[in-house]
Amino acid sequence: MTTTISGLFDTHADATAAVRDLQAFGIPHDDISVVASNVDADTDSSDVAVDASAGAGLGAAFGGLGGLLAGLGIVAIPGVGPVVAAGWLIATAAGAAAGAVVGGAAGGIVGALTDSGVPERDAHVYAEGVRRGGTLVTARVADDKSELARGILHNARAVDLERRRTDYETAGWTGFDPDVPIPRRDRAGLNNDLV
Repeated sequence: MTTTISGLFDTHADATAAVRDLQAFGIPHDDISVVASNVDADTDSSDVAVDASAGAGLGAAFGGLGGLLAGLGIVAIPGVGPVVAAGWLIATAAGAAAGAVVGGAAGGIVGALTDSGVPERDAHVYAEGVRRGGTLVTARVADDKSELARGILHNARAVDLERRRTDYETAGWTGFDPDVPIPRRDRAGLNNDLV
């Protein structure tokens, strides 16, 4: 049996470290996924050329992780914009249509996460975190290795999911909704609520 573990990271460097550590722990690259956004104060999300070049920069940041991200590409997620993504999670979210836009919204990510065993309540926070500029690392691991793998994400500075959810809810957030504008504060930089 396998367990799905996930971690949301505020920096690409922390997410990259988590992926490297998961691979060093013996988790095959086929069982690791990365979805990274590049929301910032100076990028107009309607400017696809700017977003594509930002995505290329993210691709360079993650592209050096061995065979893991050989399938790294830019995928447009309505309500989130272009993200750099690779791995089984995006393949699941996109369905059978190769190169297709992730269905309907980042709700496709919510659905893929919940289908793989992530509680829906957590999946919404992960999707919102990506929408606001974070990077999601998700891995399928053997049940007997799941606690050690969670420790790897913790040591790589994954955000405290409960604290992030509380911060969002305090600001009026009730769940992932791609049509709600992202607060300006989050575009400038995410909170540093580390575990």
